[in-house]
Amino acid sequence: MKILIDLLPVVIFFVVYKLEGIFYATAAAIAAGIGQSLYTWVKYKKLEEMQLFTLIILVVFGGATLLFQDPLFIKWKPTMVEWLLAAMFYISSIWRGRTPLVRKMFGGHLELPEDKWHTLNWAWILFFLLAGLLNLVVAYLFDENTWVNFKLFGLTGLTMLFAIGQAYWLSDYLTEKEEPPKP
Repeated sequence: MKILIDLLPVVIFFVVYKLEGIFYATAAAIAAGIGQSLYTWVKYKKLEEMQLFTLIILVVFGGATLLFQDPLFIKWKPTMVEWLLAAMFYISSIWRGRTPLVRKMFGGHLELPEDKWHTLNWAWILFFLLAGLLNLVVAYLFDENTWVNFKLFGLTGLTMLFAIGQAYWLSDYLTEKEEPPKP
């Protein structure tokens, strides 16, 4: 259910784009992102850092798209998210004594040797950098409709394929939480 809520602004952007165009789609995505965050806040009394981070970028780049009537801003939004994530993962990997960000994400589910955590962190850094670059290639070299399709299906699909490949690579390290014995 959470993945559906997380993808809601992107799906709404896609549907509204197909019906009304880029500017209405951008406004709808901003509204959906705010609605998604309000729902999460009401239900859980908190927002995850990532959700707040992507909402801010959506409002800033989407707002610039609407204000200047230039779709290039919204086309840059996925790249900014990807590259800022790469920067966050990179910073976590270079600070001495700091746990790589990927370990914070998966540490409860994986027991890995320290070198594997760093390899995994670097894999995410490279993935985010390449995904951001690929978004720009599609945004600049292809028409707007192709970019919108790529944004929903291409970037989401690439992320899923990367996660599946990563799960396969890490399958020997997955741990199951033991249930306490029933009385």
